[in-house]
Order: sequence, then C-alpha cells, then structure tokens
Amino acid sequence: MLNVAVKAARAAGAIINRAALDVEAVRVSQKQVNDFVTEVDHASEAAVIETLLGAYPQHAIWAEESGRQHGTQGSDHVWIIDPLDGTTNFIHGFPVYCVSIALAVKGRVEQAVIYDPTRNDLFTATRGRGAFLNERRIRVSKRTDLRNCLISTGFPFRPGDNFNNYLRMMAEVMQRTAGLRRPGAAALDLAYVAAGFTDGFFETGLSPWDVAAGSLLVTEAGGLIGNFTGESEFLEQKECVAGNPRVYGQLVGILGKYSKFASAGEKAALRQDVPELVPPRTRPSAQLDGDPEGGE
Repeated sequence: MLNVAVKAARAAGAIINRAALDVEAVRVSQKQVNDFVTEVDHASEAAVIETLLGAYPQHAIWAEESGRQHGTQGSDHVWIIDPLDGTTNFIHGFPVYCVSIALAVKGRVEQAVIYDPTRNDLFTATRGRGAFLNERRIRVSKRTDLRNCLISTGFPFRPGDNFNNYLRMMAEVMQRTAGLRRPGAAALDLAYVAAGFTDGFFETGLSPWDVAAGSLLVTEAGGLIGNFTGESEFLEQKECVAGNPRVYGQLVGILGKYSKFASAGEKAALRQDVPELVPPRTRPSAQLDGDPEGGE
C-alpha cells in the first residue's frame, strides 16, 4: 500500500512540476478569501485517486477538493489526500509545496507519504516501521532547550480567524526560541519536524488532509503530535502542535491556554493577562466578517 501511495504521489508531482514551468498560465480560482484552488490541484488529485483506486477499488477516498465522493464510502480503509499543499506558494512560484497522502485504517493512520516535487524529496512512514526521507531513516531533533530551537508555524488567513490570539501565541513562542518560520505548507512543516530540520510546529485552522500523513511521520520519527492541550486525538480539531518530546511538552505548556479546549478559567486569565495586540477597528477579521471580537 505504501508503494502504491508513492506511485500516486510521484504522478501528482509530475503534473505539478510540468505546470510550474509556466505558472503564469495556470488557472486560479478562490474557494474563499485568501484560499485558492487551481486546475493543478484538481489534476493532481485526479491522478492520485486514479492510482489508488486502480489498486484498491474497495477503499474510500477523502480528498481536499472532491471530498468523499470517490471510492467505496464506509470502507475501513480511507485515503486522506491533499493533492497540492501550499497552493498559494505554488501560484506565486515560491517553491515550497507538496503532495500529502495518508491511509487511515479504522480511523488510525497506518501509511503516509509526503512528496516535495521541487526537491524530489520523498518522506514515507508505515506504522511501527519508522519514518524515512528518500529511503534514509529520519529522527526528530535532540534539542531540549527551547532557546536553541527553530519552530515553524502557519499564519491565520481566513475571515473569522482569531488574529489577536495568534499574535499572542507568536509573541510568546518568538521570545523563547531561536527563530520562528512560516514556510506555507503544513504537511511539509510536519515532515521537517520528523526529519529534525525544525524542532517543533504549531498552527490553527488545519484540516485532516493537511496533517494526517505528517502526524504519522512525526510519531514514527520519535516525536509527539496533538492539540494545544496535548491530547493526541487532534485530527479534526483544527489545532496542532508537534515536536520532539521535550519541545512538544514545552510548546503545550505555552499554547495550552490558547486552545479552544482550555478551561474557562484559563481563557479568562489569558484575557486579563495579555492586552489586545491589534486595535479592534483595524483587525482584519473584524473588517472581513463583521465580527467585532474577531472570533474563531
């Protein structure tokens, strides 16, 4: 099954690389404000689905663009697909994007492939058998002091995102670490945590297809992944933190109070302790969706 997923990812990568040669000619449309989809997303998703169902017609598909309309829905085997994670990067010619494919069996991710077509980097993992980059075993970093750690993240960009909450999180993490990075493709961010290129990662607003494959890479590389309060059942909760075990614990300690699952007392203390960082009249979320609180 992993070999079939690799074949599917490489087929999608070939489509993406061909399109990248003339990215100005790619047709782009908007799903919502700042959320783009291209003909390349659709073509690469079709290639992945065709390859997977050609080998396993009895399996189900859960894909970013086409949802759950392909395959045998109700199957214990569900392929979770992001055909082009980092679409905004792609349409600008910024070479940080990837194909992400995971296989969940009875709700648990068992196989994972993340393919970076710009570098021909192939990240793979099978539950219980480790994580690999181009067939070389990878492990999370060994850093334990947050001051020496490089952390990746993703900025909120949709109407209704809580920008003030994110700015507070960013401020807390930036002051405690060696650096904060925002590459723009969450699946690749998680692969980089697994490979030890970064020491940790956090982001809100993510969908299952953004994190399914990366979650297995991280755990098979010896890391931990969960929601901001440290719970491991995070796949559909739209908040994610990952890292080597020591860094993960420290990030949960910082980010837990910002979780949608934090206690009422923790949230009240947060409002009292930290001032607004963006004046209400200039907050993007308030302007875009008319919500004076800039809520979730």
